[in-house]
Amino acid sequence: MEYRNDEVRRQDRLLDEGRAREILLGGEYGFLAMASDRGGYGIPVNYVTEGGTIYIHCAPEGRKLRAVEHDGRVSFCVVGKTRPVPEKFTTAYESVVIEGRARVVSSEEERRHALELLVEKYSPDYAAVGARYIEKSFHRTAVIAIDAERWSGKTKRV
Repeated sequence: MEYRNDEVRRQDRLLDEGRAREILLGGEYGFLAMASDRGGYGIPVNYVTEGGTIYIHCAPEGRKLRAVEHDGRVSFCVVGKTRPVPEKFTTAYESVVIEGRARVVSSEEERRHALELLVEKYSPDYAAVGARYIEKSFHRTAVIAIDAERWSGKTKRV
């Protein structure tokens, strides 16, 4: 995954790669944008990242999966700290945008690993219960992997 800020219009608002990585790793949720057979589709999702791959879970059927099958090109955004500054009619913010290709994970091993990573991120104090939950729900849980190609970060400090 290549960190590239050269296409960011406001070069005075670039976010350094270290802080961008903190936002990506620590984000509570991300926003997945994709094209579908019915037009654009975007949705907030829980996620986890490992290396250059972002994993999300979903039901084994639905619009996200149809969109991935229609066109695997996606954009994924995680927003860090924000703060409205009403007296200046603006907002301080930081965000990361990832471009990549989404795929439905077919390997049971990779799918299980992604679900374990999600439990580790969102329920670290419940690893044993999470492992049982993964096994119980495995047959009805799909995983989408976004293989990131490039990413960038932007901030506005006020």
